[in-house]
Amino acid sequence: MQSAPACENRPVNGLSNIDMARDLVASAKRVVALTGAGISTASGIPDFRGPSGVWTKNPEAEKLSTLQAYMSDPEVRHRAWQERLESPTWKATPNAGHYALVTLEHLGVLDTLVTQNIDGLHQAAGTDPERVVEIHGTMREVTCMSCGARTPMPEVLERVKAGEQDPACPEPSGPDKMCGGILKSATISFGQNLVAEDLERAERAASACDLLLAVGSSLSVYPAAGLVPTAHLSGARVVIVNGEPTQYDSIADIAIHGPINEVLPAIVGSAPL
Repeated sequence: MQSAPACENRPVNGLSNIDMARDLVASAKRVVALTGAGISTASGIPDFRGPSGVWTKNPEAEKLSTLQAYMSDPEVRHRAWQERLESPTWKATPNAGHYALVTLEHLGVLDTLVTQNIDGLHQAAGTDPERVVEIHGTMREVTCMSCGARTPMPEVLERVKAGEQDPACPEPSGPDKMCGGILKSATISFGQNLVAEDLERAERAASACDLLLAVGSSLSVYPAAGLVPTAHLSGARVVIVNGEPTQYDSIADIAIHGPINEVLPAIVGSAPL
């Protein structure tokens, strides 16, 4: 059996998938982008569910992202802090896929960028933070599970480097007392509710856009994946760019499987394929 091409770009009526997707983007007035882990793999951050994903290769690692296990087991928290300390995110920089979405913003058509990623690379690339909905939170901050206080992640990682295996919240809770609550990255763990305002904002944007651009997502995690049919049923065109097929390819106007850091810039016109 022959292997699939690196990028599907087959001619249809004289136009390739890349050409047709580019035309759809060029004619759009209100684009909503939905991004997943696949857009950051070219930056050196592995995805979770892909063939070489973190959880594919080590299913046990998923426990670190389960709220009940994290809250009840100090050893899980210890391992989670070590994982955060060693995360490739701290050395990662945006790639051409991230910058392609900045180009869309500069063209005046990017309305909202909903990301399932927690790495902050869209903002690092230059996307206006006000346009970004981090539907699964961010690992750039830490939150106290007792008092809700937020602090920058690097501050807590310095404590971990100094020897604290399970750092507690240092916020004052009274005279000569500190909160002492469990600290966790400001991400949405399994078993934890999404921020209602973020979800509502994402759903409103998907319902009002004229093009939804889903990039680097397996489209298997809800409710974020549900933004694709929401946009489709509201009359928007749908373009999917991903390394592997998704369950929503069948309702997409165009679905392209290939290297995101090459395909996406070609679609938005920020670089040739």
